[in-house]
Amino acid sequence: MASDQTYVDFVLGQIENAGLITARKMFGEYGVYSDGKIFALICDNKLFIKPTGNGRAFIGEVVEAPPYPGAKLYFLIEEKIEDREWLSSLVRTTVEELPEPKPKRKKK
Repeated sequence: MASDQTYVDFVLGQIENAGLITARKMFGEYGVYSDGKIFALICDNKLFIKPTGNGRAFIGEVVEAPPYPGAKLYFLIEEKIEDREWLSSLVRTTVEELPEPKPKRKKK
């Protein structure tokens, strides 16, 4: 089941204070970016945050699940999805730890 735009808009609204937040449609689901870094996926109307050490410490009791069959485990965010401050802090903490995106090669 693909995620719907209403849920994506809700999540983006919840984390609007965590940087320049955008979402891109990918295979019927969505990749979520902060200042150009992909930090989360929205799949089946669920939010999955990339796992980081600081994110794990921030969350405490982590629920991990794959966003799609065969994927690595991500942090599944369900309980605190309504808490804007908490969610924005988690996003900032996660994004700080992720590497900068690799520059795209110019086409010849």
